[in-house]
Formats: sequence, structure tokens, C-alpha cells
Amino acid sequence: MFNSGDILETIKMIQEENLDIRTITMGISLLDCIDSDIDKACDKVYDKIMRKAEHLVKTGEDIEKQYGIPIVNKRISVTPIAMVSAACKGSPVKFAKALQRAADGTGVNYLGGYSALVHKGFSAGDRELIESIPEALAVTSNVCSSVNIGSTRAGINMDAVAMMGQVILDAAEATKDNSYFGAAKIVVFCNAVEDNPFMAGAFHGVGEYDCEINVGVSGPGVVRAALRKHPDANISEIADVIKKTAFKITRMGQLVGTEASSRLGVPFGIVDLSLAPTPAVGDSVAHILEEIGLESCGCHGTTACLAMLNDAVKKGGVMASSHVGGLSGAFIPVSEDAGMIDAAVKGSLGLEKLEAMTAVCSVGLDMIAIPGDTPADTISAIIADEAAIGMVNSKTTAVRVIPAIGRKEGDMIEFGGLFGSAPVMPVSKFSASKFISRGGRIPAPLQSLKN
Repeated sequence: MFNSGDILETIKMIQEENLDIRTITMGISLLDCIDSDIDKACDKVYDKIMRKAEHLVKTGEDIEKQYGIPIVNKRISVTPIAMVSAACKGSPVKFAKALQRAADGTGVNYLGGYSALVHKGFSAGDRELIESIPEALAVTSNVCSSVNIGSTRAGINMDAVAMMGQVILDAAEATKDNSYFGAAKIVVFCNAVEDNPFMAGAFHGVGEYDCEINVGVSGPGVVRAALRKHPDANISEIADVIKKTAFKITRMGQLVGTEASSRLGVPFGIVDLSLAPTPAVGDSVAHILEEIGLESCGCHGTTACLAMLNDAVKKGGVMASSHVGGLSGAFIPVSEDAGMIDAAVKGSLGLEKLEAMTAVCSVGLDMIAIPGDTPADTISAIIADEAAIGMVNSKTTAVRVIPAIGRKEGDMIEFGGLFGSAPVMPVSKFSASKFISRGGRIPAPLQSLKN
């Protein structure tokens, strides 16, 4: 139960420290919408989403008003569309347009699941959907896409890796008049999870409920404010402060998830513990690391600080929720984190350091602008590197990079809103073309043999 002290503390977190619920995401299975007639299948998809999510946005708004807790986004995730489109003849883009109609009809911020799972190989519908991603994201505004190209159990599908480098480049080119936003709506995963509430990588896994509510919390500003009260604490004490703070943040997520589940009449899935930053001042994971003692995020010691932060967040949050899932940790999206933006601009944070940081946090190389003349095989090599970290460490990793067509290193790209802005960061000038062009599959690591 909440006492008066808890309530006052939560009010302060909301008003002064940018505490919010980043998203309530309704996951919807579309397996019962499969039809050999693509137009009928699209109609079924639209009808089911509208039926299940009709009251999602209003419910979120009602909870906001009743409890005074900001819920920034209301979103939907669906079964990977490659599974639904496999039975049909015709362009998968029709499904993207149906999803956009459903997003418009329900009023949600984003709808994720224009996705394919190809970590071991391609099945029916996968190649067609992947090839259609640039067009699908160019003709829609709220639809997001993800592709899982590797896993600890299966290894890394290098043919899919090669495809995704070109897909990302094509998506940026197709939306170059809209800040290359198509590329910002694509996530390439290794070890993708089925209950992730965060975009652009959310999809609804086949092992989930027919319909469920997942919640993503925020709170970097709250963690930093808590640490500011302990300027002379040692690292053990710092970790304890973070754990206690993460507990309080997650408890609010549990409350919202339980309430939304009850009002909508669908099961409550999980709370994702991830600290999700924004470009707002005081809402930065990078600033937490600097509060701990780094002069600038990206300097030596950053990876160690981030590992401690990520671990403490998980330990504190897991005790505050009945079900923890999603990605859960600390996000490091460059364009969406004011401190990361500053560190990248002044040169203390580069692509190589970000890659090292992804080995200890959630989830990967996120919202990074790269020069527009970056070759597709270099983008594929970046994906392969990140997937290897996830595969070997049995964790989720991902890549969301934005080739800034016509722009060069040092230019600033403005995305607006929660997507913020990002400096165009340099990539290696040396080629991995032959490596990428070999194709095939990187075998699963030895630690995959756990049976």
C-alpha cells in the first residue's frame, strides 16, 4: 500500500524529475487473421486490432487523470507480419497500410510488428517482407519494423545481415525528405524478445497471450536526483541507491499495468524495467553515469559504470513487479538522450565505445546517425558486430542506425519529439565487403548447447 510519504515522493518524481510511464503497449496476436486472400487477411487484421485496442488510448488517458501519472505513449504490437503474409499472394505493403489504418483508428502513437524472424533461415514470406520494408515505412507514418537475424541458439544468419544493410540504406533514401525517418523505424535484433513494449522493435510473439498489456517505465532523471543526494558514497552504496530507486519506479509501472489490464479486460504481461531517456534536460542515462563520477560519458570507465547501473536497475526492479520482461536495463539511444548527444558532439563518445557499452546494457546501437555515403555492407558489418555481442553473451542486442543521405560527419540531424537530434558520427573507412558477401551462417556458440 502507498502511504502519504510514498505519494508525496512520487509527486515530486513526476513534477521535478521527469518520471513517467513511457508506454503501455497492447500486444495482439494476428494468427487467426491468416487468409489466402490478401485483401481478406488485411481486413481481418484491421478489424481485430480495432476491436481489441478500441479503448486503449482512452484507458491510458483515464489512468493518467486518476493517478496523475504521465503515460507518454500508447502503442500496439502485433504478430510478425511475415507470418501472416506467408499464406497470401501479393505485396506485404498492403498489410503495412492496414496497420496504419488501425493505428489511425485507435489513435495510438506507434504500431510495431512489420517484422520477420530469420535468425536461422528464411521461411515463406520472409524475403518478400524484408524487401518491402523501405516502401512500407515510406508510405506509413506510425508503423515500425524489426527483423531478428541471430540468436544464441541458432547463430547469425549472414544472408539476412547482408539484406538488412541495404534495406536500411534504402529506407533512409526513401524518406530523405522526412529526416530519413524510415530508417529510424527499423530495428535489427539478435535474441529478440517477444514481449518488448518499446518501439521500434516491438512485436507480439507467438508464445504470448492472444492479447495482453505490457508496460515500459522510464526514470533516468529520478535515478540521477537520488544519486545527487549521495556525493561521497562509495560504489557499493551507489548501487544500493539505484536498486532502491528502481524499485520505486517499477512499482508505479506495476500499478499502471495492473490497472490497464483490469479496465481493458486483457491479461497483464510484463513490466520492462528499462531506463528510457529523452532529449529533455535531466532525463539522461549519460548524466547518471556522469553523476557517478565520469567527466563525460564515453571516457574510460564508462562501460564499468554502465554495467553497475544496468545490474542495479534489474535487481531493484525485479522485486517490484509480478512479471518482469521486455529488454529491462538502461537504454543508450544517442539521439534520444541529451547527455549522449552532448558527449557525441564534443567527441568523448564514438561508435566503438558505444559498441563496448552494449555488451553490458540494453539493448544496442540505437538511434545513431551515420554519413549518408556509408556503404550497405558497412552497415551490415555494424549489424554483424552487434549481433555477435548478443549471441556470445546470451543477451538481446540491436542496431538502429540512420544513414543521413547527403549529410556528412559532424552535421546535426533533427528528428523532433522523443527522437531528438543526433550528430552524424564517423564510421570506419575500411571495408568488410568480402566478409559480408560470403553469406551463410555464423554457427551458434558453444554456450548454446545447454540441453
